[in-house]
Amino acid sequence: MELMQFSAVVLLTLLALKLLLLPKKVGVNPVVGNARWLMTAGIVLLDIQFLLQYTLGLRAMGVTQAVMVNLLLFIPCSWNISLSILFLQRRGHVSTLDRWLGGIVWLIALLLIGTAAYIDGQPLFSDTPELHWAEVASSVLYLLLQGHYSWRHLKNLRSMRNTLQNYYDRDMDGMLLWMQLSILVLMVLALMVPLLIFVESKGLAIFGILFFAGIFYLVDSFSNYVVSSAPKRMLEAEESEDEKEEDTDQADFSAQLITKWINNGGYLQIGMKLPTTAEAIGIPQYQLSAWVKQQGLTYAGWITSLRIEEAMRMLCEHPDWNNETVAQHCGFSDRSYFQTVFKKETGMTPSDFQEMKNQ
Repeated sequence: MELMQFSAVVLLTLLALKLLLLPKKVGVNPVVGNARWLMTAGIVLLDIQFLLQYTLGLRAMGVTQAVMVNLLLFIPCSWNISLSILFLQRRGHVSTLDRWLGGIVWLIALLLIGTAAYIDGQPLFSDTPELHWAEVASSVLYLLLQGHYSWRHLKNLRSMRNTLQNYYDRDMDGMLLWMQLSILVLMVLALMVPLLIFVESKGLAIFGILFFAGIFYLVDSFSNYVVSSAPKRMLEAEESEDEKEEDTDQADFSAQLITKWINNGGYLQIGMKLPTTAEAIGIPQYQLSAWVKQQGLTYAGWITSLRIEEAMRMLCEHPDWNNETVAQHCGFSDRSYFQTVFKKETGMTPSDFQEMKNQ
């Protein structure tokens, strides 16, 4: 147990240093900068928790002693890490409830444990029924807290994906995959925490390894995300979303221009974003967005469907063309992506499609 605690201290210290030593450009964006400091605070609190466990030997003293320190540091740790992801998702516009809920739960846990210690009349680190039930109640509050933040994370993640699909001409889910996995990691860790702090078993080492692996993945993925171009691209898409309005008077004229653009093969250019497409068509981007939504599609889905239709036509008219040539002609960035999208949209590979047509 001591070895695991010492390893945790070393790992968490290194992760905190990694967050602190991120490139200066991270601090230029206030939202990303605040998210970085919140994530750092959460990791430092977790580091302090394991340092106290290791130096004071609380686990050897009994379950209550370890549980008390764990809860009083796990709750603010989870609060800061969850807020860090929310800051990225909401561009810093976090609701008052989300901003302070973790602090409220932490104060309630302090009150419960403090009241139990006062009522039983025993020393603070004594194993008493009152403290045990206070710790159980605090653990339940912790699980509810993380459940709330996980629900908010998933809701915001879905909104972010929709925004990307309405701005870029291809599937951008990979840009946010780390966030989805990190949300799942936080949910799993929340379920594991009661096991880590209440159960006395050699099996704790396995849970501990999984716990540290999850924390490492979370911090490493967060660091890679904030130093990449992804936050800037996400901001660009979200600002475009904010500018959208309805203009029914221009709907018919816009539809005519869009049809003309389609007939001229404008969608065959690689890497077209919503603003560049709207400019090429000759209409404001909010009108293009409104038209695409009326078709029941996202921007990326609409462009993809046009390109797949063109690809099917090319495969029939030019059986001598290889997939690389078809991909370039139809506006796909590379052959591999073209094959993946084609199979996803049609249920078959390009070669299978050609064979079916030639039968």
